[in-house]
This record gives sequence, structure tokens and C-alpha cells, in this order.
Amino acid sequence: MANLRQAQKQMTRRLLLESGLELFKTKGYAATTVDDIATAAGTTRVTFYAYFPSRSELMRALIDEQLNEALQRVGSPEHGSTALGLVATVADGTPAAVTAWLRRTADSWPAIRPIIRVGRDAAVVDPELTDLVERWLEEAISDIEDGLAQAGRFEPHQRRFRGVLAMAELDYVAQHWDGADWKLTREQMLEELGASWLRLLT
Repeated sequence: MANLRQAQKQMTRRLLLESGLELFKTKGYAATTVDDIATAAGTTRVTFYAYFPSRSELMRALIDEQLNEALQRVGSPEHGSTALGLVATVADGTPAAVTAWLRRTADSWPAIRPIIRVGRDAAVVDPELTDLVERWLEEAISDIEDGLAQAGRFEPHQRRFRGVLAMAELDYVAQHWDGADWKLTREQMLEELGASWLRLLT
């Protein structure tokens, strides 16, 4: 019985997160109310508050849980979260490793793109969310820095900025690829992005 109750709680929480994300995408964060989310999830306002103290906390959970899951990030005492695969890829530094990691990451873009977009939209309305989306970028930059340090590439003062440049490229392409007219196939885009990363990181 306890296991059933726990499963029901997890399902309700997941429905609230999924409903919130869908409404944030379609109506916008500012126009979406707690009542909207509860109704879409088939529950009540009271139930919503049993899981999340506020709309902004639901947004925080979307970033902390669903985005990190899609990006295969795990907890890290040094950086908040880390993608061990990214650290290993940068340390490896071979074209095959970098291209393979970028391809896997591109496969997750449909899942991560809406979360990042609504997170940035939410930050305009709720100031406490301002650093929320940018934090995972900073953590990914730290992963690149760690990979370069493991490989002994570049001077310490160069590693972080090279990570900044690499993640700025990746973030821009990820956010605009679905609507851009760049005259490239997906494979060509990944080849160009991989070549740019290799110039920056090896």
C-alpha cells in the first residue's frame, strides 16, 4: 500500500511538471497560473501546493530535474552538477569522441530546448529565476575546464574561457537549429560544430 501511495505521488508530481511545461510553452510563463497547471494536471490548487510552494519552484524543478536528466548531468560537490561524459570527451579530445558527444547532445535538443526557452521567459517575470538557466551553462563550462585540465591542455587561465566559447556556440545552435535557415543538413551542422570545438579545445 505504501508503495502504491508513493507511485501515485510520483505520478501526480510528474503530471504537474509536464502540465506546467506544456502551459509555459503554449501560454507563456507570465500568463500561466497555478490554477491553470492544476486543472491541466487533473488535480486541484491545494494539491499543487502540496508539491510545489510556488509556480517558480515548479520551474526550478523543471531545470534541476528534467533538464539535468536530459543532459545526463549528475550531482557534483564542486560544480552543483556535472556531465561526466562531457569531461571525458574533452579530456579525450579526438574528433571521433567530440563528434559522438555532440551528436548525442543534439539528439536531446527537442527535450531540452523548451525547458531552456521557458526558463529564460520565466526569469523575466520572476527575478529569483534569473540565474537558473545560466547555472547549468556555467556547470557545463566547468566540465570543459575540468576535461582540459585532465588532458593538460592550455594554461589554466585559458581553459575556462575556451569552455565559455564552446558552450556559447553549442547553446546558440541548439536554441536556433529548429527554425534557422543555415543551408546545412543536420550532419553537416554537427561536422562544422565539431570542427569548431576541436579548434577551441585541442
